[in-house]
Amino acid sequence: MSRDIYPQYSNTRINNAGKKVRDGVECLDDLVIIENWRASHNHVLNTWQASLRNRIRSKDVVFAQRLKRRITIFDKLRREPTMALSNMHDVAGCRLIFPNIQKLEDFRRNIHEKNRFKHKLYRDGDDPYNYILNPRASGYRSIHDVYIYKSQHKGGKPWDGLKVEIQYRTSKQHSWATAVEIAGALTGNHSKFGQGSEEQKEFFRLSSELIARAHEGLHSCYPDLSNANLISDLKELDGQLRLLRYLETLQIISVKVPKKRKALILMSRQQEGKFKITIRSFDSMPQATRVYFELEKTILESDDLVLVRSDTNEGIKNAFKNYFSDAGDFVRLVRSGVEILS
Repeated sequence: MSRDIYPQYSNTRINNAGKKVRDGVECLDDLVIIENWRASHNHVLNTWQASLRNRIRSKDVVFAQRLKRRITIFDKLRREPTMALSNMHDVAGCRLIFPNIQKLEDFRRNIHEKNRFKHKLYRDGDDPYNYILNPRASGYRSIHDVYIYKSQHKGGKPWDGLKVEIQYRTSKQHSWATAVEIAGALTGNHSKFGQGSEEQKEFFRLSSELIARAHEGLHSCYPDLSNANLISDLKELDGQLRLLRYLETLQIISVKVPKKRKALILMSRQQEGKFKITIRSFDSMPQATRVYFELEKTILESDDLVLVRSDTNEGIKNAFKNYFSDAGDFVRLVRSGVEILS
């Protein structure tokens, strides 16, 4: 499978295939269309990862990239019944994790002001995906920029119109998001998608507000809640759920990241309350993508699988902490946040 796979089908056919998946009546031809469309995003992803890596001047900025899993695409189609598949803008994604808000804002401003590419920044409003300025009701905080690919060369024209999502978040926002994913995998309550226990969803809404307020001088989804009530409500919920203790004592599996890592496939499987991590390394992204697509056909639905690329071992572990069962930062931020606001 080459990085240069290009979209072979019109948006109409792609959207029709997506609609059939949403309705549960897809056939083999529909899956072929979707797989071709998804694989073609590798070219866009490679263009952006090269550009972003060149612009990262600080070693304390973590970078990673990933291609969205097929099952995750299908889940999103079913959760958002009015969305056309060709408009899904996070199939190709790059993530940058910054030590603080100031560095995040400076980097993003530089990208916007000095962007020499012809790629179009997609906007539907002033800053529609700024979830730091306007946190989601779930407590999720991050900023997403969506770009529509436009090649500067004739050979790149087949990919024009595909989208890539650039995700910016601070290390504290990342710790919260990691804990949400780990808790969701362990309990089956995926509050990330608004699913499952209302108590667990409320716990993460409150903890998001606590971390934003205590550690970043900002607010999340409960800006009007007093410090006293915030702490009281959080302690009461944690007393019921025991999530902090659960996450604190979760066994962290020591995994050695291979040194040869043009591309990596990380697979996480839960066994008896623990996560088993399998890592495979590849000499090229096309080779890794081919294996990644084959694995998706055979793994358990409860398994988690991601195709990634990052500069350093620590970068991989930091960007994908949920695959290494590491919620320690989140627990420390919540505990110290309670002390700060008390």
